[in-house]
Amino acid sequence: MTAIRTLLSGYFPKLTEDQLQKYERMGELYEEWNQKINVISRKDMEQLGMHHILHSLGIAKVVQFPEHTSVLDVGTGGGLPGLPLAVMFPEVKFHLVDSIGKKIHVVQEIVRELHLQNVTASHVRAEQVREKFDFVVSRAVTRLANFYPWVASSFKKSSVPAKGLYYLKGGDLAEEIAESGLITQVYDLKDYFNEEFFETKKVVYVPFK
Repeated sequence: MTAIRTLLSGYFPKLTEDQLQKYERMGELYEEWNQKINVISRKDMEQLGMHHILHSLGIAKVVQFPEHTSVLDVGTGGGLPGLPLAVMFPEVKFHLVDSIGKKIHVVQEIVRELHLQNVTASHVRAEQVREKFDFVVSRAVTRLANFYPWVASSFKKSSVPAKGLYYLKGGDLAEEIAESGLITQVYDLKDYFNEEFFETKKVVYVPFK
């Protein structure tokens, strides 16, 4: 897992030794769990560090979650992007939800193994979450027009700067954004990461008023 350490410390030089160790251990845990449950596409496991952990941290390149704020990760699957972000921002509270129970079980086990005190996870649909959050994150669950209504009522009425939805998506999003009718700001991850994988990857920010 030295590849994960080298990859992440290159792009995030302020990561502590404890954080780097957690990312390495996270990689090992995903490999272990993936042999039991298909949490991450098997062909992708070779590129776990880049395609999953670093990709999740693309959000940290465009927003710094302030201490004591809260983040909801919708459709987290095996914990992405929520778990990598939770290691990056230990003073921020993360709640990860997914409608597939066995995936949430994996998330809960990884949280326990990594001693992440700032993470909770629930087997629930986004629309059933009653709690309110400063930020929502997600990774390409569905089209923006379908996704946003699920989380529109999940935001706190707070004065936190840059609050809103941070959505990891790939490809040409012009039509999808137009269809959604939402005000967005799009960040190209190729501006932050050099690998070819990020050439078409983006973070779509939808501010919450």
